[in-house]
Amino acid sequence: MREINVSIIREAVQKMCVDMNYYIGADIKKSFEDNYKTEASPIGKAIILDLIENSKIASDKQVPICQDTGMIIAFVEVGQEVVLVGGDISEAINEGIRRGYGEGYLRKSVVSDPLIRQNSKDNTPGVIYYDIVAGDQVKIKLAAKGFGSENMSRSKMLKPSDGIKGVESFVVETVSLAGPNPCPPIVVGVGIGGTIDKAAQIAKKALMRDLESASEHEHIKALEERLLEQINDLGIGPQGLGGTTTALGVNVEIYPTHIAGLPVVVNINCHASRHLETVI
Repeated sequence: MREINVSIIREAVQKMCVDMNYYIGADIKKSFEDNYKTEASPIGKAIILDLIENSKIASDKQVPICQDTGMIIAFVEVGQEVVLVGGDISEAINEGIRRGYGEGYLRKSVVSDPLIRQNSKDNTPGVIYYDIVAGDQVKIKLAAKGFGSENMSRSKMLKPSDGIKGVESFVVETVSLAGPNPCPPIVVGVGIGGTIDKAAQIAKKALMRDLESASEHEHIKALEERLLEQINDLGIGPQGLGGTTTALGVNVEIYPTHIAGLPVVVNINCHASRHLETVI
């Protein structure tokens, strides 16, 4: 058994909150550069250059990439051989969020009650998902989810007979309806299977994947490629002003489901696609 003090988790979360709001990921930066070369629209090219410049200013001046610094989503894998000491892990994660958003001068966007709408004033609580896994480590995947993109989420209970074509149609329709609202070029997360809540969870988790990665399932990898091509053929383009770069990537995750159902959820990330991972 291995003891881990939750203060280490708090410190890791605190640093991640700041870093992912100040720096874009290496995969996003590379995708910007690659898509600049292939973007057909002169306006689209100019916008991609602006996005690259914006990310450079943010990192150089240590300021947020975007004014919407998001709500924190955490996927936490806790090894079975880990003993957590020094407090409650959820409290530690939320304290890390609280300190990170204070230290980084990041906008606090969370309201404590969805109807009363009073700001919690420290961006807590985050949305935390836990998995118990083998081993003696704790892995934390953290995302700062802006709601310009989150508001474009959609779910649908397809019929099994709709099949893969029905899934493709729904995903492309969702992106088309979203238009410029999620600040394209976007990253699209798709969850297929399970129950409606599981599909939503894995759609969100799909957004944590590196753009250079692909599904381990050949038919899903092929689906990701087809969806990316169809989405970029929509012509929405960077910031919705037209072009061939509407999406930087499409990540699809699947889960077993019931014989009578085919749940699908689409969750979208803006161009910054802020997320980080650490292993303790």
